Amino acid sequence: MNTLKVQKRDMAKKAKELRREGFVTGTLFGKELNGSIPIIIEKKEAERIHRECFKGSQLFVELDGKKYDVLLKEVDYDAMKRQILELDFQALVKGEKVHSVAEIVLHNKEKVVGGILEQLLEEVAYKATPEHLVERIDLDCSDWKIGDVIKVSDLEIAKNDQIDITTHLDSVVASVLAPKNTEPEAETTEEATEAKA
Repeated sequence: MNTLKVQKRDMAKKAKELRREGFVTGTLFGKELNGSIPIIIEKKEAERIHRECFKGSQLFVELDGKKYDVLLKEVDYDAMKRQILELDFQALVKGEKVHSVAEIVLHNKEKVVGGILEQLLEEVAYKATPEHLVERIDLDCSDWKIGDVIKVSDLEIAKNDQIDITTHLDSVVASVLAPKNTEPEAETTEEATEAKA
């Protein structure tokens, strides 16, 4: 599991100033912590975590020599500047269920022949204890064909009785649609033009 070293933030310094100095701000919070702890993370380390982890990933955060088992709860990312603004972590409590999300990743999309693959859901929300957290859901599309519809209820995560799914079970994750035939529309347009003439 990933480990991220962080430092306590000096609140006298503004976030912009800290970013100029090569840090990303963040927060560590949790039931067993005395309030939320403002933290700073070295920019390189924050970028590594952003590359390797998803929102909902479980990792260790090391602060003042103590390791916390945490969940990456929020990622504030400025896509225009390609810059991480903030990372928030929730310290986990053994045996206590926590709200999280699992990212849905589709594999072998190119093997779907004849139809148009449409992904409608990027993540599934759920509640689970730390030992049953799921970072991502990998789906193999190789055998999918036109008319196939995959719902949340079809996913392995939904069949795990240790996990409480909070996303609606009937929500469509992905489907394979028949390609739209545009020729009849073109004919209709021609007919309409002739009628006007």
